[in-house]
This record gives sequence, structure tokens and C-alpha cells, in this order.
Amino acid sequence: MNLVFATGNRGKLREAREILGDGVQVLSPAELGIDGEPEENALTLKENSLIKAVYFRERSGMDCFADDTGLEVDALGGAPGVHAARYAQDVARRDGLTLPPDHDFGANIDTLLRELSRHPGAPRTARFRSVVTLLLGDRTLFFEGTLEGRIATERSGSGGFGYDPVFIADDYPDCSVAELPEETKNAISHRGKALRAMALWLQENGYEK
Repeated sequence: MNLVFATGNRGKLREAREILGDGVQVLSPAELGIDGEPEENALTLKENSLIKAVYFRERSGMDCFADDTGLEVDALGGAPGVHAARYAQDVARRDGLTLPPDHDFGANIDTLLRELSRHPGAPRTARFRSVVTLLLGDRTLFFEGTLEGRIATERSGSGGFGYDPVFIADDYPDCSVAELPEETKNAISHRGKALRAMALWLQENGYEK
């Protein structure tokens, strides 16, 4: 079967293709000549992933899946949550500061560490949460995965992306996710768990052919 994955991230594409296996041909919008992207203005990961899936299914005419991910930090009341990619902008607006660029994860990490420093002694527990939306015929299906851990006090490692340099997974408490080999990270990742749940559903329902 063929599925469009609503992403331009090569790492995500590679991960999805490995998890879904030979029974599913995963196509990117770029491979289909589709450009542009929707405005992700929803309040939940589920809604944002649905927005992306609908956008690219309408443009491709094919079954499609999309993911959205957030970082929930307990000491910050679950922030940045669904706004993880623009956290520095949100805090800058709150504090009346100059806005950094959108998706500037250097600024996002600086902001996260600064906000946590305002809560000395508070637990630094956190989790990544991903929701994958699959649009298959007339069905809309959702799959979720989480990665539990904590936020470090400083960066370490050069791998991964996003908040990986300051996220320490419970499964590997002696290093940041950015220090893990890609294969190890994919085995425990929130998005990987959601994709594996989707792959299992497809297999059990006879779609991987």
C-alpha cells in the first residue's frame, strides 16, 4: 500500500519507512511535487496532526498520515506543550522582549532552561508526546507515543534535534538523547512508539500488502 507522510523531515521519513517496512511505500509531499504547509494553529497535538494530514491528503488524493509532537515539563505546568517549536516566541511575547525566529531551538532551549531556573528545587520531570493521525479511506485513526524523562541543567551531545540536548530519557539516565546513537533513540522515541502502534494496526487489519 502507499501512504503519504506529511513531513519534509528526512529523519522522520527514514524512521517511518524502517518501522512500516516493505509492505508500505511511504511517500513524502516533495516526492509528489507538493509544496507549502498548513497553519498549525490548533490547541492540541491531535488537532495539529489532523490539520497536517487533511492538508496533504487533499493535495495528493492519497491516504496520508501526519505527526505532531510536544514537550510537557511538569514544573512548568505542562509547557511548552503543543507550542514546543515556538516556545521562545511565546515567552518573549509574554515578557515584552524581541521575538526570536520561529523554530529556533537554540532560543527554545535557552528559554526552557531559564524558565526552569525560576523553580529551584522543583522536579525536572518531563515527557515528549507524539500523536500520529492516519487518514485511511473514510477512517480517521489516532496513535500516541510518549517518552518519559527529565530536563538537564545544561546541554550535552550534538545528535538529534530540537530539545534532545537537554532531555534525559528514563531509559538512558546517564546521557542526553542527543548523545544516543540514532538507532537507540528511534527504538525508544515517542514518535517511534506511535508509528509502531500504527504499523501494528495496519498489519492486524490486513493493509500491509
